[in-house]
Amino acid sequence: MKTISLKIDDVIFSETENILESLDKPRNRYINEAIEFYNKVNKKSLLAKKLKAESKLVAENSMDILSEFEDFDYEN
Repeated sequence: MKTISLKIDDVIFSETENILESLDKPRNRYINEAIEFYNKVNKKSLLAKKLKAESKLVAENSMDILSEFEDFDYEN
């Protein structure tokens, strides 16, 4: 477990405190869950970008291979 110090905008802090009263949840737990959720969202986004870039590379290779097959003489 790590201890950190945060500076939170007043509006966000007030809104969070109001929500926490309704949820009856400790602030620390709420913030940890929020960061965990945000990490998951960003991991998915980064993975999607990586897959898109790699798909472009594979697509270029696939087109080259397809072209070679089209040039191939199947009768010989």
